[in-house]
Amino acid sequence: MKKATIETFSSVWDALADTPEEAANLRIRSALMQQIAAILEASGWTQAEAATRCGVTQPRINDLLRGRIARFSLDALVNIAAALGRKVTVSLDDAA
Repeated sequence: MKKATIETFSSVWDALADTPEEAANLRIRSALMQQIAAILEASGWTQAEAATRCGVTQPRINDLLRGRIARFSLDALVNIAAALGRKVTVSLDDAA
């Protein structure tokens, strides 16, 4: 019987993604989704109110709050943040 090989990753995104580029995209989308969700939850709005303010549908807000990352592009998340009056900034760091 063969012994199983154990692989370790620096993040869950590295484990799920096929390439480092895809992992970086997932990492950024996840961070934006978490920050937007925190803003929406702190506002006390219903999902319908949040949807109106963000210029999307209530099911889109539900997807965001449930962390359905595959349903959101970076563009869509930046647009939602802008609709909330937030500015998204980007910085580049050396890869570890």
